[in-house]
Amino acid sequence: MEFLLEPLGYEFFRHGLLAALMVGALCGLVGVYVILRGMSYVGHGLSHAAFGGAVVGFTLNFNFYAGAAAMGLLAALLINRITKNGKIKSDAAIGIVTTAMFALGVVIISQVRTFTQSFEAALFGNILGITSKDLLVIGLVTASTMIAMFFMYRPLLFSTFDNEAARVFGIRTGIVQLTFSLLLTLSIIASMNVVGVTMIAATLITPAVTARMMTDRFSRMLIYSFIIGAITGVAGMYLSYIFNAASGATIVLFGALLFCLTAAIKFIREKFMLRANLHRHGGLMHFHPHDEGHISRDHERESSSESGEVAQKAK
Repeated sequence: MEFLLEPLGYEFFRHGLLAALMVGALCGLVGVYVILRGMSYVGHGLSHAAFGGAVVGFTLNFNFYAGAAAMGLLAALLINRITKNGKIKSDAAIGIVTTAMFALGVVIISQVRTFTQSFEAALFGNILGITSKDLLVIGLVTASTMIAMFFMYRPLLFSTFDNEAARVFGIRTGIVQLTFSLLLTLSIIASMNVVGVTMIAATLITPAVTARMMTDRFSRMLIYSFIIGAITGVAGMYLSYIFNAASGATIVLFGALLFCLTAAIKFIREKFMLRANLHRHGGLMHFHPHDEGHISRDHERESSSESGEVAQKAK
């Protein structure tokens, strides 16, 4: 217990720990929708756009978060607009829009060198410099995102798996997409000072992918990813304190370690189940696939039933 309580004697560590806990849980929750919607590259790109906005806002004497939010949301709207007709793929639009905004921030920093130090923290994270104001912003974003996702659970779920069918059932997929883009942008901005622009994508994706390997049920995946993200944030902070290393990096590395352990356990379990279905009769070894098929059919019926229920209630 003394090992766990000793760092809590420092105010900067308490602030950092609370920020890492909230950001980890927030990114774990949002990350589920990010990977299921195939938006991993979007999250990475929006973090770069938000960085450019933060620089522009600082230069114009605006609030750091206001500038980042404005530019991040503008990037999301531009990407949706450019890809709307289908002629330009989303990855190309993301590469053009977000990289241009990031480059704008780099150009401004190169011209106004007086605040280079501050934005290095935004690039690589500076969780030990978290203030009470930062905690308030992170807390508001986390609470708002959880509330929004609770009330939009079914429209988000349906449009995530079948956007065309969701539109047919009367769901305003455009509004759902815009709302999610806003939530994703706010989550990225809240995470900037904790893990840094360069590692936000990993913080979003790793807990969700780890949870995906643990379950096929969407609701459980949300819960698992939320918990894994929170645990990763807290454990990463303690590792940062122990090894005197950058906290953003230790958070990401611990998340990667959990992913590797989960992948290894899943691999071993699948191999064990495969061998359990092998049978030997005399000199003949054969495999009984009907048990596995039975499981698959049960899962298919369960998934179909859940999708149908969601479709009816989402309408």
